[in-house]
Amino acid sequence: MNMKWWHIGLIIALVLAGGVSLFASSSPDGLERVAIDHDFIELGEGHEVIRSPMPDYVVPGISNETLAASLAGLIGTLMMFGLVYGLGKVLKGTSVK
Repeated sequence: MNMKWWHIGLIIALVLAGGVSLFASSSPDGLERVAIDHDFIELGEGHEVIRSPMPDYVVPGISNETLAASLAGLIGTLMMFGLVYGLGKVLKGTSVK
């Protein structure tokens, strides 16, 4: 098998992103829980600093929430891989073989 180390790493990352996200909790995270408990959650709604293409870690338009979360994990992993890979090529200044 003539796979480079990053091929194996990418495959592992994709399996984890697509698989582990199936077990993600639907409960609010710590900060959101505090905001709910202290009745100021509504103050943050609609005041996002950055608009996300995948709000709440799900792909919009997919009715199956489990599938939407799994796809969001896969898309996010691929986007970050592409960004880091491209940045590495630019910084290295030569093509990767």
